[in-house]
Amino acid sequence: MARLREIVIDCAHPASLARFWAAVLEGYQVRAYDEAEITRLAALGLTPETDPTVMVDGPGPILCFQKVEGPIAGRSRLHLDIVGGAREQEVVRICALGGSVRDAHPDHSVLLDPEGNAFCVQDPR
Repeated sequence: MARLREIVIDCAHPASLARFWAAVLEGYQVRAYDEAEITRLAALGLTPETDPTVMVDGPGPILCFQKVEGPIAGRSRLHLDIVGGAREQEVVRICALGGSVRDAHPDHSVLLDPEGNAFCVQDPR
């Protein structure tokens, strides 16, 4: 039987999008860079800020943000649904982090992350 290990998100700037999602989701944080990884990146002419693959760890699946060149055309076939406190408060908090509201429905709001990826904020149950 298989299990979900990572959710991979294609993006233009992995470091900043990873920080956004780490701030949005409770218990998640950008994976720390040790000296060996910083040295490896430097040998490639990269830094943690320009790393093409940034990982975010937390209590659920790992989130992997990977750099993809060029625009991502069309509608995503996958999106995240999140739930926290009162939906209105979560929406305000997430917008303060750099998200934006696309539209609202009776039981959820559709938001966009800083790169335009849609996700839903649901009412707590």
